[in-house]
Parts: sequence; C-alpha cells; structure tokens
Amino acid sequence: MSATTSSIAFASPADPASLSAAQKVFAFASMCVGMFIALLDIQIVSASLRDIGGGLSAGTDETAWVQTSYLIAEIVVIPLSGWLSRVLSTRWLFAISAAGFTVTSMLCGIAWDIKSMIVFRALQGFLGGSMIPMVFTTAFVFFGGKQRVVAAATIGALASLAPTLGPTLGGWITDHSSWHWLFFVNLVPGIFVTVAVPTLVNIDSPDHSLLRRADYVGMLMLAVFLGCLEYTLEEGPRWNWFSDRTILATAWLSGVAGVGFIARSLTYDHPVVDLRALRDRNFALGCFFSFVTGIGLFATIYLTPLFLGRVRGYSALEIGEAVFSTGVFQILTIPIYSMLAQRYDLRWILLAGLVLFAVSMWDFSPITHDWGGHELLLPQALRGMAQQLAIPPTVTLTLGGLAPSRLKLASGLFNLMRNLGGAIGIAVCATILNDRTNLHFYRMAEHLNATNESMNQWLAQTSGRLVDLGQAASEAGGGSLQQLWLLAYREAQTLSYADAFLTIMVCFAVAAVMVPLMRKVAPPAAPSADAH
Repeated sequence: MSATTSSIAFASPADPASLSAAQKVFAFASMCVGMFIALLDIQIVSASLRDIGGGLSAGTDETAWVQTSYLIAEIVVIPLSGWLSRVLSTRWLFAISAAGFTVTSMLCGIAWDIKSMIVFRALQGFLGGSMIPMVFTTAFVFFGGKQRVVAAATIGALASLAPTLGPTLGGWITDHSSWHWLFFVNLVPGIFVTVAVPTLVNIDSPDHSLLRRADYVGMLMLAVFLGCLEYTLEEGPRWNWFSDRTILATAWLSGVAGVGFIARSLTYDHPVVDLRALRDRNFALGCFFSFVTGIGLFATIYLTPLFLGRVRGYSALEIGEAVFSTGVFQILTIPIYSMLAQRYDLRWILLAGLVLFAVSMWDFSPITHDWGGHELLLPQALRGMAQQLAIPPTVTLTLGGLAPSRLKLASGLFNLMRNLGGAIGIAVCATILNDRTNLHFYRMAEHLNATNESMNQWLAQTSGRLVDLGQAASEAGGGSLQQLWLLAYREAQTLSYADAFLTIMVCFAVAAVMVPLMRKVAPPAAPSADAH
C-alpha cells in the first residue's frame, strides 16, 4: 500500500465542526447520490418486467423475481448496516457497497438468462441497501440546527422521490433504448460515489473488535426472519397465501425466527439491532410513521402503474409519463417544507402531510376505467406534496432525539420499517385486488341475467356489429358474451383499485391521529468526532 493510500485509509476521523460548509455539503451530496440510485433501482424495473422477461426468455413468475430478489436482499441488509458501519467505518462500508453495487449493476445489464439476473439482482440489492441508512446518520453528524432541517428535507425528498421516479425513468429508458440500460445507467454515478465518499467522508474509525463479540446467531435469525417474511409477502398474493405449502413454510420460519431474534436482541449484550431504542416514545412512534409512509409510498407506486397497464393497456413509457406528476409536485414542495420547518413545530407539519396523503387517497377512490394522466393529476399532485411534508419531519423527530452512540443501529431499524411497510402494503393491496375483483365481478354477474333489458339490448347491438364484420350469427352470439365478460371484469378490477386506495387512506388517518403523542424535538448542534 502506498503512503498516500495509507494516509487515506488510516487518517483519524475529522471533527465535523472543523469542516467548511462546502466540504460537508459536497460530502453529504455524494452519499445522497449513492442512496438515490439504490432506492431508484427498487422500482426502475417495475414498468419494464415484460421486456426483461422477453429478452431473457422467462415466464411471468420467473420475471417477478427480478424485483423480489432485490427487495429480499435489501430488506435483510438494511438493519445490519449500523453494525457493519461500526466494524468497517462509514466511509469504507459506503465505498465498498457503492463499488459492489456498480459491478452488480453491470452484471445485471449483461445477464445471459433469468437465473443469472436473479442472482445479480439479489447481490445488487444487498450492496445497495447498506448505503441507505448511512446517509441518515451522516446528516445528523454533519449538520445541526436549521441546516439539519434542510438535510432532513433532502433525505426525505430522495427517499420518496427515487421510487416514485423509478417507473417513469425505467419506462423512458426501455422505450428509447433497451432494458439493459436500466442497469447500465448506474455505472457513472456508482463510480463517482465509490471514489468520492472515501475521499470526502471521514467521521468515524473502524472497530474490528466488534467482530469478536458480534451476535452472529442474531444475524442469522434476522436474515431468516426478514428474508422469509419478504418472500411470503411478495409471493403470497400470487399463490393464494397459506393454501400453498411453500408460503406456509416460509411464514412459519419467519414467525419463529422473528420471535427468536426479538428475544435475543433484548437479552444479548451487543445486539445487531438496537430494539431497546423503541423504549423512546418518539422513536417508537417515528418507526410506526415510517412504516405507514412506506405503505403509502410503495403501495401507490405499485397500484398506479398496475392500473394503467392492466386496465388502460398503457405501454411502459405511457405509464411513466402518467405517474411523473407526483415527482414534479414533490420537488416543488421542497422549498415550501424548508420554510415551514424553520418556523413551525415539525409535528404539525407531519400531521398536515399525513392528512394530505389521506386526502390524496380519497381523491383516487372515484377511479374509473378511462382514467389516465389528466384524471390522475390532482391526486398524484397531492400525494407528491404529502410525501414531502410527511417524510422529512418523521426523520428529524425520530432520529433527532437519539444519542449519537445509538444513532447508527437505530437508523437501520427506522429505515427497515419503511421498507417493511412497503412490502406489507404491496402484499395487502395485491390481495385486495384479487379478492375484491372476484367479489365485485360476482355482484355484477348477479344483475347480468335475462331480465336485464339494458344488457339484452347491448348484446343484440354487439352481435349485430360482429355480424357486420363478417362473423357467422352463431359465433357472433358467443363473441358478444365474451365481450360482456371482459367489460364486467374490467369494471370489477377498477372497483378493486378504489378499495385498495381507500384502505391506504385509513392507514394514514390512523397515523394522523397519533401525531400529537410525539414530543417536540429541538435539533441539537452537530456532534463532534468524540461522540463517535
């Protein structure tokens, strides 16, 4: 190792107070780039799974694992990132993760079959997931006072904007180039982060002694608990939940491992996740709000493109263009939030964000089969504004009151709750779409009988049109019945989407009621290196 490299690797941590504002902002921004691309890749493939499956000659069930494998790996590593950053230090874990994320992104782009793609996506998710919580902790180290409010606003914007823009960017890339560039787009920012972060970020030292007293049993339980839980939530709706033996087995494994992990974390001297932080009321409530915002963020990103693809028949690019307005209005709300946060209690800003999110879900509920980008504009605009008003104050209120020594482990748990909320929200919405579509269809079918004069007239007109198009009269009757079935099924599907949006609305209404239970947090000054 050269002298220069040695000085970079083993230099003493810098006192954040000694750094200029420009140095801290640039270092923080470099880490934000890493977090953004890791979060972007959660949803960047969602609008292009059909193209990926076609390119790799894979069926629908296999192609779904392109997204599922990433989510499972990411949700497992996020709570471990606090312990890993203490072992390796923040900058070197971040740099290793960014380098690995870049390499696996390249491998995803050149994947030769669906099996290799799934493996590379799992590795990509594992390496990308560890970058996310470290941005939260670094912001609280670098910034204090009003600067911390701005930093939290930035993190909140990126945490919700990246998944929101994922389908839009993914659809545009696939339409104008090929699905391979969904992954190649990470190469330049990934290389930048890999080089920039070790050079700019030096806030703590590695502690390899943690390897000797690490709770490896707890880590194994955590991995089994979260991995099996994510699999159960992702695959359960497609396989009719516990009627499938594999889903039943993974659910039991997750439950047993989860109980064991909680018991061990509360009794072990050096737990890998600081569950004791939940004794702090603000932290416990903040994790709950993070869970609910995860439901709203990821479930709506799941529902809207799915509706536009299944009911409206939109292409990947058309889906991206239709959902783009959410990101635009969120960006426009960033300066508004920063102004409000410096003048008003963050709890009431959080309350306003949660209520506005509930209102946006209510505005989604009158959805009809002919809704497109124009009709979706208002509810998506309200959702974009709500995300920016709800997520940043949750970050500050939850993590701002914790001691620096507990911040790393607690940050992993806080971020885990958001992703867990997203996983559960998507699973519940998928189940609602399946069950309620059947229910609405059967209810419609009860009224579609020989005594329904309007239906009889419609069938006669449709049969006449089919005969005019050259079909035999006997075939035209069957064709008109098939079109009636498709029409009824489309309307049943649309009603089920309304049910899903109303369910999300209820979650945010419950969360809004609980906001007054939080204590006010006055942002302290940025801590010194001694605290780490």
